[in-house]
Amino acid sequence: MRDADTDPVLDALPARLSDIVRAGAVRAPHDHALHDGQRHWTYAELAQAVDDTAALLRKLKVRGGDRVMVVAENCVAQVVLTFACAAVDAWVVHVNSRLSAREVDQIRDHSGARRVFYTSSCSPEAAAHGQRHGARPADTRFGPWMVGQLNAACVPEPVRADGAAQTAALLYTTGTTGQPKGVMLSHRSLLFIAAVSSRLRGLQASDRAWGVLPISHVYGLASVMLGTLYAGACLYLCPRFQPALLLQALERDRLTILQGVPGMYARLLESLPTRGQRLPTQLRFIYAGGSPLTPSLKAEVEQLFGLPLHNGYGLTESAPTISQTRLDQPRADTSVGMAIPGVETRIVDNDGVDVAPGAPGELWVRGPNVMLGYYREPGLSAAAMRPGGWLNTGDIARSEADGALFIAGRTKEVIIRSGFNVYPLEVETVLNAHPGVTQSAVVGRDAADGNEEVVAYVELDPRHSVTLDELHRYLAEALAPYKRPAEIIAMAALPAAASGKILKNQLRQMAQGAAAYNKQGRD
Repeated sequence: MRDADTDPVLDALPARLSDIVRAGAVRAPHDHALHDGQRHWTYAELAQAVDDTAALLRKLKVRGGDRVMVVAENCVAQVVLTFACAAVDAWVVHVNSRLSAREVDQIRDHSGARRVFYTSSCSPEAAAHGQRHGARPADTRFGPWMVGQLNAACVPEPVRADGAAQTAALLYTTGTTGQPKGVMLSHRSLLFIAAVSSRLRGLQASDRAWGVLPISHVYGLASVMLGTLYAGACLYLCPRFQPALLLQALERDRLTILQGVPGMYARLLESLPTRGQRLPTQLRFIYAGGSPLTPSLKAEVEQLFGLPLHNGYGLTESAPTISQTRLDQPRADTSVGMAIPGVETRIVDNDGVDVAPGAPGELWVRGPNVMLGYYREPGLSAAAMRPGGWLNTGDIARSEADGALFIAGRTKEVIIRSGFNVYPLEVETVLNAHPGVTQSAVVGRDAADGNEEVVAYVELDPRHSVTLDELHRYLAEALAPYKRPAEIIAMAALPAAASGKILKNQLRQMAQGAAAYNKQGRD
């Protein structure tokens, strides 16, 4: 639904993602668009690389409506391929190269990709996938890559002139099901988020943003990469996160914008020799998203940088941003802020009826950012959408009187313990507040009589000595008995996607497997 605040934004959006680069090259051809760790790329150079690559795609028999898969980590080639696919009306299918062979092959087969590219110049894993698939190496102006064989069986999808109806990117997400689903995001949905994101962050051409969030993930693609370039700013690309690389970029590149997931900030704090120090930087904006932010982590990050840590919320199906705290209205709590301009929200009960103000319920959203659907999955698409264009996020939220949203957790992650609802985020928030815990993840596992047990997985901070018994005693003082974990399990590192999001589906399987093993032993 359009409103007076959103109309100018939508009306100003170009038809295709590739128009971002063309506009930048016309407006300021010599301004820096990208930095690849070695050199800068101007907007004029980026535009030329996109045109050359679009011509190469046509030579490689890529047609409008074809899917083009890019197995990569953040690099110039990945950015160029994103825009080149848009220029020829192909759908870019971004896949992080650190996925397993089974996962990469599953996405390749489901998408029916016409061609697959592997950014071997910046990712050994991408090169390994390319070699496994018999791809051939090729040299480009932005370094070597590998090109897969033509899939002659690929059937192109219809091409639509309207950017709101034409798919630009096909991004695969597992959500809570464990099965990958291809989310179709239109040119308009991604451009809308790029425009609103850059505006809410107050981005200017002089800004320098760190690009470590994977472009294969919607957060890194839309908010970070597209949002930065939409504003004419410069994106400093980094293939994967390391605390030392962030510290180096802050000092050497004088970054002004930093966006990350909470786990990234937790690892940065863990790498520092002492807590409570202040890090001098030129940052003017820091932001967390992609997973829940705890009060303790927010406070420590704000102490470190001397800036408010802004927070937001979204999902792949909404390209991704739904809400965000405002630059001029930082919050002391961990609210994910108000819905961004142009996006509507509802919080409803199981019958789809709006709940009372302040009460928890399922969050529905509607706006230009909502997906076109799941590729080749009409049943799943219908299950996610509600009448009137509403998307059911599957998340439990509540809203304060001022409209600020708070996320309690996923509907499917709610643990039923002794007839009570246990929201994992509440338990994780308490655990993460302990100085000996870097991060945690709470899941449910089946118990007797249809009941569920609470299981907590934790990463312990090596700078603090804490036992699991101590953590149990600590939780006993802070949580009601039914919310307390039956078991706390320490791990060297929680399983995480390249975006930093903890893979709870894996942890649930581990918890369930351990329960079955223990039961077998007792029997």
